[in-house]
Amino acid sequence: MPDSRSVPPHGHASPAPGTGNDAQPLPDLARLGLKAVVFDLDGVITRTARVHAQAWTQLFNDYLRTRAVRDGAPFVPFETDDYLRYVDGLPRYDGVARFLRSRGIDLPRGTPDDAPDAETICGLGNRKNLAFAHALREHGVEVFESSVRLVRALRARGVRTAINSSSRNARPVLARAGLDGLFDAVVDGQVAADEGLRGKPAPDTFVRAAAAVGARPGEAAVFEDAVAGVAAGRAGGFALVVGVDRGAGRQALAEAGADLVVNDLGAFPLE
Repeated sequence: MPDSRSVPPHGHASPAPGTGNDAQPLPDLARLGLKAVVFDLDGVITRTARVHAQAWTQLFNDYLRTRAVRDGAPFVPFETDDYLRYVDGLPRYDGVARFLRSRGIDLPRGTPDDAPDAETICGLGNRKNLAFAHALREHGVEVFESSVRLVRALRARGVRTAINSSSRNARPVLARAGLDGLFDAVVDGQVAADEGLRGKPAPDTFVRAAAAVGARPGEAAVFEDAVAGVAAGRAGGFALVVGVDRGAGRQALAEAGADLVVNDLGAFPLE
């Protein structure tokens, strides 16, 4: 279990007032007694969160523009705030449904086999996936080098590492980034679908990822850049939940349950 000098018995690290906690020295993760660390992928390890955001923007603005012309209504574009509030960190079809509800649009769910041009939640989700796959082929995958260094350092100290991603593209992204084998387990959107696990903000996939590397939530930490993911880590009872602010905002991540909020994983000392 984590060292009680760094993480209080109830499992929450003490945040610095008003920040979420870069203002005070961060703990050496290797000294907390953690058995495992579970990382989100997009936005924490790889810079693919922005590729996802671009794909979502293309999808929704194309759809909203077509719908506005058809209905004779004004076109109100999908904005960054919409992505952060309704889509970021959620499984693909859940993100589609949640955003459309915010605009008062009710579409049938459909099935995962729906064609990308089907006007269903699954059809739109599949269309988004095509846009993401195209961007991945065109531009490749950038990584946060400081995040990779932290993962390697933890592994060298015997801490097991896992990926928990809502995306069904997690393994192709890791392969494209040359990170095959860096993590002991990968629990992605495909695993969640196959096993009937609820997506973030439910804790199911984080708990599953920890179990895959032999750890209970109270023996593991979570690193997440999305509000929904931080909420999932908190709901799962993890010993430490770290918010990584790539745009969601320090306050939002802290309010969702992050014990610490950092801008970059290089902030953590490792002797």
